[in-house]
Amino acid sequence: MASQTRIKVAKLDSPKMHGLDRDTLIRLYRTMYLSRKLDDREIQLKRQNKIYFQISSAGHEAVTAAAGLLLRPGVDWIYPYYRDRALCLMLGVTPLETLLQAVGAKDDPSSGGRQMPSHWGHPEWNIVSRSSCTGTQFVQAVGAAEATVYYQERPKALAKAKKAPLGQYVSYEDNEIVYVSSGDGATSEGEFWESLNTACIKKLPMFYLIEDNGYAISVPVEVQTAGGSISKLVGSFPGLHIVECDGTDPLESYAACREAIQYCRERRGPALVHAQVTRPYSHSLSDDEKLYKSAEEREREAHRDPLSKFSLFLVREGLLDQKQIEDLEAQVDNEVREAADRALAAAEPSVDSIKVNVYSPDVDPTSSAFEAEPQYHGAPKTMVEMVAATLSDEMLRDERITVFGEDVADASREENLKSVKGKGGVFKATAGLQRKFGADRVFNSPLAEASIVGRAIGMATRGLKPVAEIQFFDYIWPAMMQIRDELCVTRWRSNGAFKCPAVIRVAIGGYLTGGAVYHSQSGESIFTHCPGLRVVMPSTALDVAGLLRTAIRCDDPVMFLEHKHLYRQPYNRSEYPGPDYTVPFGKARVVTEGSDVSIITYGALVHRAEVAAAQLGRDGASVEIIDLRSLSPYDWEAIAATVRKNHRVIVAYEDMLSWGYGAEIAARIADELFEELDAPVRRVAAMDTFCAYQPNLEDVILPQTSHLINAVKQLLEY
Repeated sequence: MASQTRIKVAKLDSPKMHGLDRDTLIRLYRTMYLSRKLDDREIQLKRQNKIYFQISSAGHEAVTAAAGLLLRPGVDWIYPYYRDRALCLMLGVTPLETLLQAVGAKDDPSSGGRQMPSHWGHPEWNIVSRSSCTGTQFVQAVGAAEATVYYQERPKALAKAKKAPLGQYVSYEDNEIVYVSSGDGATSEGEFWESLNTACIKKLPMFYLIEDNGYAISVPVEVQTAGGSISKLVGSFPGLHIVECDGTDPLESYAACREAIQYCRERRGPALVHAQVTRPYSHSLSDDEKLYKSAEEREREAHRDPLSKFSLFLVREGLLDQKQIEDLEAQVDNEVREAADRALAAAEPSVDSIKVNVYSPDVDPTSSAFEAEPQYHGAPKTMVEMVAATLSDEMLRDERITVFGEDVADASREENLKSVKGKGGVFKATAGLQRKFGADRVFNSPLAEASIVGRAIGMATRGLKPVAEIQFFDYIWPAMMQIRDELCVTRWRSNGAFKCPAVIRVAIGGYLTGGAVYHSQSGESIFTHCPGLRVVMPSTALDVAGLLRTAIRCDDPVMFLEHKHLYRQPYNRSEYPGPDYTVPFGKARVVTEGSDVSIITYGALVHRAEVAAAQLGRDGASVEIIDLRSLSPYDWEAIAATVRKNHRVIVAYEDMLSWGYGAEIAARIADELFEELDAPVRRVAAMDTFCAYQPNLEDVILPQTSHLINAVKQLLEY
């Protein structure tokens, strides 16, 4: 006679069920099990050399699945952790899509096969493309949350963003929040603390989930985090709602996340859930936890496995019997097997596709569409005055534009504006903009360069047009990770699903008395080396107006370099060219025509070249000057034309003699135009001293007019 298993009937009104019905509880377990089986399948594929990397979400499934139940797919904005597989599955990512990521398939929705597995991204569900960098997502999530608040008050900006390229993925809904997560290890990064600071200052609707599995690869939490508890460390942040929970228990996790998310939706400020989870597998298949975890420790973790704990709970509570559990798991196993078969048969991206989505396919800032004739009016303006005038006109035209950075506002304490003139930047480049457009569009930031750029990334991803300022180029380096690994590659790494058309204004260069080593640096070549980033550097007030307007209207991230020595010079002033004056990127300006020698330059060296040319002209020498204006892209056609015309060339620039921007121009001339050069110059070029000048230690600061005059004379003597 067949035996029958007797189970008790579940009491779904029990407080421990937290209002969840039977179907939802089963869905929770199914998602957790599906996540684990996908991990296991990837591990198998890796060992078969069918995929090349694997990093698991094992042990994190309970709290992430619970969070996914509470977040609204396609409404809330998601900045996930690489162990958030269960969360992404709960939001709508399919098993096939996760495995297309693992095999690097062309149709992988996260990156088109460009990134490693578990680097989540899905525009349909507002899952923002993430990189391998730990902690960078925190400040980007702040920018996304700022966009939430901004769109709530400025629906015209939202309407305009929806009409822009990729506008189909721009959205705002009432009570939306921004989710951002990481492991405990990433909370050691500065961006985590910078993000909490801003989120609490501005009371942003941000839900932080910290999934603490006790290790950052092999480094235990007590070495990473003072006191071993991140929630205790952040306990003094004003307005930050903090909940701790057992992240291996989906019901306790659900209760903690529900409390935190409700706090955010009510616009009371940010909330943080600190979930204690496990990591039953090694950090990744490139790691072996047996090298640093004892057998006893691993055994303790095994007893906290969320899958075995929750399946036992479902049986004990009468929600499923053992046969039903087995049937559910068999169904999931088949689903994973079928998805893996389809993923392994999927097409790979073509080799040529690597060049797609480096820059916007919709807006070409080098095109004739950005060629415009100036419509002059008003008194002549200096470069710094032209920055403010251009920003003002663009802000009138486009409500998506925000201006922020250290000291850029007139006065953060708005009540003081009745009695003070206002700051408007250390160089006054943004003076008066806060008074005109309000403190939600022009505002000061904490002194944190990575945060400034990261927030701009988050805003731009949401469809805004941030114009952020780094006060001095010398202090840009804390933001380097955000610029190089995030800002300029978001479009490429997401295969065109997300973009970051932010403008980063930076005061750069030397020639200022008293500037010393930390207010005189150049280094533009470092940023022209970043694919996806446009870099421009005007030398006149007129070009400031044209290039800054192009920077704002184009659809790519732009680094807009403003040489501070040129800000108030009388010789480069111009009448205002009108609100629609633009200059294409990659289009050099012929400053003066000449027939003997060419000087290729940009920035503060343009005027020095003009002075040198005037002095040389009195001695009968005819000098042609090319102002590049745009450094990435640059106008190779103009360079080639002037070399072919004069056969003698000087590349003058304000940076290191070796590895500087001008050295690259000189090398390309020698490589591609060697036969166009006069013989003596070809010899000098071959010796790698090709007409690129930097001062000796006894020089006052940087290339002077005398250097240029002597260089021209040396060439003309041949």
